[in-house]
Amino acid sequence: MNLFYDQTATLIRWIYDRRIIGPPVLDLDPHFPAGQRFADAWRTIRDEAMAVAARLAEVPRFHEIMPEQTAISANDDRDWRMFIIKAYGVEVPENKARCPALAAIVATAPEVLSASISFMAPKKHIPAHRGPFRGVLRFYLGLSMPQLADGRPGAVLKVADRDYRLQDGEFMLWDDTFPHEVWNESDQVRAVLLLDVWRPGMPADMELFSRALIAMVRAGMRIRGFA
Repeated sequence: MNLFYDQTATLIRWIYDRRIIGPPVLDLDPHFPAGQRFADAWRTIRDEAMAVAARLAEVPRFHEIMPEQTAISANDDRDWRMFIIKAYGVEVPENKARCPALAAIVATAPEVLSASISFMAPKKHIPAHRGPFRGVLRFYLGLSMPQLADGRPGAVLKVADRDYRLQDGEFMLWDDTFPHEVWNESDQVRAVLLLDVWRPGMPADMELFSRALIAMVRAGMRIRGFA
């Protein structure tokens, strides 16, 4: 199954690479202006995330949700847990109820296809990998970013060979089809908000292709009993 997934993802990236060219990190205003609403509310979202973290053992590990991601989620016996509010348009009502402020902002932004809070255990390393869908962009908002002894943020997001260390409330918008990996060098859990948002301004054929892919993903989620 993982081999089929990897081969399919490679083919999808090849199709996108021929039609959509862009930088790994993008400006917020032209590509996802609604992102500022999430950034402005980061403290409220952080408070909801910390309430979830109080029962963190109940939050599934990423590979328990998506077994195809075992190689990057279960690679080092340290947890990467994902609290999903919405996944490619499929909502999780019980999780929305636990994060009402976040869910309310998501509801105002129809371009947000997926929304989740990512909890990364101390010393966790997510190996380098690439996402398959260039039809979506990834919004990354620091909620609880542990500090190292020297005052630097302890979590590192490396995208296209450049390291990013974000503080609480800082954000970036990036294309996760570029190689990326993540470390939590600290001794505390790192929490971030992850949004997958529709890429604006795609060629018409790529927009149709992206919509078809997302419809297939939704169908697969329902087959698995996700919703």
